[in-house]
Amino acid sequence: MAAPSQKTHELLQIMEAQPVIPVLKIERAADAIPLARALARGGLPAIEITLRTPAALEAIRLAASEVPEAIVGAGTILNPAQFEAAAAAGSRFIVSPGCTASLIDAAADSPVPLLPGAITPSEIMTAYERGYSVLKFFPAEQAGGAAFLKSLSSPLSDIRFCPTGGIGVANAATYLSLPNVICVGGSWVAPDDFIAAGKWDEIEALARAATSLSR
Repeated sequence: MAAPSQKTHELLQIMEAQPVIPVLKIERAADAIPLARALARGGLPAIEITLRTPAALEAIRLAASEVPEAIVGAGTILNPAQFEAAAAAGSRFIVSPGCTASLIDAAADSPVPLLPGAITPSEIMTAYERGYSVLKFFPAEQAGGAAFLKSLSSPLSDIRFCPTGGIGVANAATYLSLPNVICVGGSWVAPDDFIAAGKWDEIEALARAATSLSR
C-alpha cells in the first residue's frame, strides 16, 4: 500500500466523481467564468485550466472565486514556483505532465493534491515509492494508448491513471473501460474555437454528453 503523501483521498473524491476532466486552454481570462459555469451545468464541475497561456492564472482566480460550483484545478505545472502560484490562485488540485523530486517536495508542503504524470514502468514505480498511486498518463495515445495502459494493470495493479492526450469521443470509452483508469482528461468538451466564440450552450451540451460515458 502506498504512503498517503499524495493526499489520495482528496484527489479521488474529485476524479471519481466524473468520467472526464475537461482540459482547458484559456486565452482570455474573462472567458473562465462562463466556461466553468457551462461545464458545471453539463455535469463536469472539475476542470483543469492549463498554464499554457498568459491568462491562465487569472482565469483560475476568476473561476475559483466566482463559480463556487466549479472545482478548479491547474494543469501543465512544471516546477514548484508554478505549483505555488496555481495554489495561491485558488486551484484545488494540481496536474503535471511529469514527476520531479522538486514537485513532489512542493506538494508535500501544500494541502493541494498533485496529480503527476508518468509513462514508463520505471517512472511509475519511482512515483509509487514517493507515495503516489494515482497518476496522469500523458501523452496517452502517443505513448501506446489503451493497449499499453491495459498491459500495466497486472504488474502495477496498485496504480490508477487519468490518461490525457489524444483522447476524444471516439476512444474515451475504450480508456474508461480499463480496470486501472479512473477518468480521462480531454479538451474535446470545450474546443478552443467554441471558447473563442463564446458557445457556452454548445459546450454545456458536450459536457452533458461526456457525463454519459460509462466506467
